[in-house]
Amino acid sequence: MKTLSLLVGTVLVAALTGCSPPERGNTAAFTLPPGNAAHGEELFRHYQCLSCHTMEGYERPEVLDESGVSVELGGPVPRLKKYQELVISVINPSHRIAQGFDPGEVVRSGESIMPSYNDVMTVTDLVDLITFLESKYELEPFEYTQYEGFYY
Repeated sequence: MKTLSLLVGTVLVAALTGCSPPERGNTAAFTLPPGNAAHGEELFRHYQCLSCHTMEGYERPEVLDESGVSVELGGPVPRLKKYQELVISVINPSHRIAQGFDPGEVVRSGESIMPSYNDVMTVTDLVDLITFLESKYELEPFEYTQYEGFYY
């Protein structure tokens, strides 16, 4: 009888464990296939990203959009943008407004003034654009705090 109870308990635990729903919201392992940065640069120019963004080494066109917004991309940053953050910034720019910008400047009727490219850009294009953007960020050297009286 004891063996039967143990067997039933083991089967029940195994069955309940196997029925648990998959975890949601864990994007730590979210990645897309490797991209082509050169093609991403072509897309950056094709989609006229420089009409609202600036990037070191790239000249902005004479005619800019009417918003007058200028969001800097790339360059030295204290914290590298995560891959997921760059993807979300392109596919859902209203998700998070860049630090230092008044939402009233970059959001109209609850939506970002950045046009949606979701219906015109392929997944391959998105991957290539993100690969290009990632390559333009560089981590600033960490500045150590000097404390008096402490020597290492």
